[in-house]
Amino acid sequence: MGCKETQQSEHKVMSSAEIAAGYVRRMVESETRGWGDTKEALRRLGVKYGLSYWTLNNLRIGRAKTVEASVYNRIKAAFADQCRRQAERLLHEAEMAEAGNPNADMEAIQDQIRALVAQLEAAKGATERAGR
Repeated sequence: MGCKETQQSEHKVMSSAEIAAGYVRRMVESETRGWGDTKEALRRLGVKYGLSYWTLNNLRIGRAKTVEASVYNRIKAAFADQCRRQAERLLHEAEMAEAGNPNADMEAIQDQIRALVAQLEAAKGATERAGR
């Protein structure tokens, strides 16, 4: 019988560029409208949040190894804003579903979504204040 080696989980320290790249990838994923729309999604995100197309693209593909603190804060605020928008869309869909078929469980879910929207708004505001 052989000896089994156990794997120790190590916490990898991520740089701010790696974290920002993850935010950018998730924002691009939710912004794209289908195959071949990545470049236009990057442009839309850049215009919407005041970020350079090339900064977003270089982060997305892993070319950027560093990111300035002000850019990191804007990306973090943009990610929080995009999450808030998605939560608001989800809340709207839940309200529409409840209008057709009232359900007590749906009201609890709506309350949780409203709380999430409020937390995301607070996070976005805190990030924007930190970036100034």
